[in-house]
Amino acid sequence: MMNDLADPATGAPVARVVALHVHPVKSLGGIAVAEGRLGPCGLEDDRRWMVVDPDGRFLTQRQMPHMALVGVARGPGGLVLARAGLGAHAVARPPADGARRMVQVWKDSVPAVDAGDAAAAWLGAALGRPCRLVYLHDTGARPADPAFAPPGATVGFADGFAVLLASRDSLDALNRDLPAAVPMDRFRPNLVLEGAAPWAEDGWRLLAVGAALLRIVKPCSRCIVTTIDQQTAEIPDPREPLATLARTRRARGGVMFGQNAAVVRPGRIAVGDQVRLLEEGPSNLVPA
Repeated sequence: MMNDLADPATGAPVARVVALHVHPVKSLGGIAVAEGRLGPCGLEDDRRWMVVDPDGRFLTQRQMPHMALVGVARGPGGLVLARAGLGAHAVARPPADGARRMVQVWKDSVPAVDAGDAAAAWLGAALGRPCRLVYLHDTGARPADPAFAPPGATVGFADGFAVLLASRDSLDALNRDLPAAVPMDRFRPNLVLEGAAPWAEDGWRLLAVGAALLRIVKPCSRCIVTTIDQQTAEIPDPREPLATLARTRRARGGVMFGQNAAVVRPGRIAVGDQVRLLEEGPSNLVPA
């Protein structure tokens, strides 16, 4: 077995990166990028911001599908948010020495800095409810689940792990079973790969991508966000793709699509990079 400091040149090419996506604000619109740096917390800027209710609890498309309609762009020193009918609103990244407040993402309490009243007012109008926008400066504050991730692995405001990768070949296989095909953005991955057999990623354990190394930690369980059209916020079929995944990809912990990963060697990655397999094992899709 190779360890996490293995030489990437020794691995066999198994796929290539065909898309990279950053989601700066959890559950708002994503950004396609040509390259980026993978740090301990994932792709730079990914899920470093989060929308919370007045009590500090995280809000997502699970409760409010129309969060998908708020676009996000990088701006000088922060973000630019936009929604049809409201125009654009620039948000400055709050200062690193700003007052921390504890916010809740799943079972974790995490110290974050509030982005201010103007951002809260604009988002409240965009989403139709009182809310606040917060930023995570302390990237080491939230450990990834130690039951799966390597020691020291961290995560920002993503659900559980720093990186989500998905295979276009596996999506093609899923779409052949669906009554109506769904696009990749339903699954909101960071890395989209192509060139492997469908579901080959279930057996991957350690990958070299560009200058980075990724440790695959577990399949990603899917929720109702996969039923939401990310362009319109409509739900064309409340059963799919979950019903088909329940028949074909049910495992312990839910129905699975994509793989969660931890960053064990930071580095730059880019669309077009080869993905080299340094370690493999049996399928991690454990039957329910």
